[in-house]
Amino acid sequence: MAHRQYDIVLFGATGFAGELTARYLARHAPRDTRWALAGRNPGKLAAVRHELAAIDPALADLDLITVDASDGRALREIAANTKVVITTVGPYIWHGEPLVAACAAEGTDYVDLTGEPEFVDTMFLKHHDAAVASGARIVHACGFDSIPHDLGAYFTVLQLPERVPLTVAGYVEVDAAFSGGTAHSAITALSRGRANIAAAKARRRAEGSVTTRSVHAGPGRPHREPGTGGWALPMPTVDPQIVGRSARALERYGPDFRYTHHVSLPKLPMAAGLVGAVGAMAVLAQIPPARRAVLKRVPQGSGPSADKRARSWFKVTFVGEGGGRKVITRVSGGDPGYDETAKMLAESALCLAFDELPPTAGQVTTATAMGDALLDRLQKADLTFEVLQA
Repeated sequence: MAHRQYDIVLFGATGFAGELTARYLARHAPRDTRWALAGRNPGKLAAVRHELAAIDPALADLDLITVDASDGRALREIAANTKVVITTVGPYIWHGEPLVAACAAEGTDYVDLTGEPEFVDTMFLKHHDAAVASGARIVHACGFDSIPHDLGAYFTVLQLPERVPLTVAGYVEVDAAFSGGTAHSAITALSRGRANIAAAKARRRAEGSVTTRSVHAGPGRPHREPGTGGWALPMPTVDPQIVGRSARALERYGPDFRYTHHVSLPKLPMAAGLVGAVGAMAVLAQIPPARRAVLKRVPQGSGPSADKRARSWFKVTFVGEGGGRKVITRVSGGDPGYDETAKMLAESALCLAFDELPPTAGQVTTATAMGDALLDRLQKADLTFEVLQA
């Protein structure tokens, strides 16, 4: 890819998460990185570039690319001239496929922030084979969904014996607010339950048995947490699916690997309230007028203030067992949905663009595509991976 014009192109740079990602790149990308901003509004792109120039005056001349997310021909031309494409343009099920198709066709690495299982499965069905043929690495879920969980499970596995059955349980704790874009993606996913199930079934049929090893990953069961007395509830997000795909691809997870995923809450009333809130939102998402009314209240492009983000935090605790050993590990950081997500997304792109990585292609996970190299990057960027008990 040495002949390509850009190392990185960032799509959606004028959105909330996109602008934070652009700021992170402005502060942390190597000075000789060849990168550009892409979006459909040239005026907004220029305004973002002006803000970046205040961080680094050399960015006053940063290239701007005006393109619509649905323009397949233009997207393919950009992909052909770029090593790695970042996109924050969601909901991805409505806006994401043309860019995935362009990258898969042109052998261009791709990272996004999606937490939408239907989109991930559909892109596998439609574009995995083309990406394998071209050498493109299509890496979804490179933010809070699902790097702390995918790399956290991988980090936990590395602390356990090799070639033995392993079990890992993840417990997520978060104190944060979420943006309009995240709300739109979540409500869209909730409104498409049947489509999610159909895409997952079609993927299982297409993949068949991808390994002779046994891998099971999914939401856990409700239970009291020993030691804390808190409550763990099943967390049916895309994260356990990502962890399971990493486990199927990497022999280090052992001959029999089992993962369960939970949200951790300190008190029963909080657990009951969360269940009620999610249930109510799922019902509203099925009713078009109610869904539109909810989405109107949280316009895309909005998000929590810098002060709120500065007070936000997350931690994911993992309990791993196997070969007669038990370990407890933790991944933790600041604002999960935006500041840390921008860091994770940008470092994923920089990792694909510049680091020595194992040979992979097609739709792959962060642990499969980048593993140790991305772990090292994120630790140097002050995301904490630690062993609490060994």
